[in-house]
Amino acid sequence: MSKNISTVKKMWIGLGVLALFSPIGIILPDKFKAGSAWGEWSPEEIEKMLGYVPQGLKKLGELWNAPFPDYDFKGWESMGISMQSLGYIASAVIGIAVIAGITMLLGKVGLKD
Repeated sequence: MSKNISTVKKMWIGLGVLALFSPIGIILPDKFKAGSAWGEWSPEEIEKMLGYVPQGLKKLGELWNAPFPDYDFKGWESMGISMQSLGYIASAVIGIAVIAGITMLLGKVGLKD
């Protein structure tokens, strides 16, 4: 007796699983003593690695500031990897909620294809 799961429910389950896996980017580098999460380097870290900061990064680097810098809430960065992981998951859930809300709002106002 198999139960059919709707496509929308599968999507929400998939997004939930991805949100739960989001801390892997900080857990693995921490476990293997590899420094910061891959691809999440500050301009200062890039300068240490490359010897310079690319012009485009210099120019556009200050254009956007994340609502949750480093995916953490204020004061959590010093609480260890488990609290940082919760910050990553919370950031993922908030991001999913914002994008889903905007998408549903756009659908309601008639900006459909």
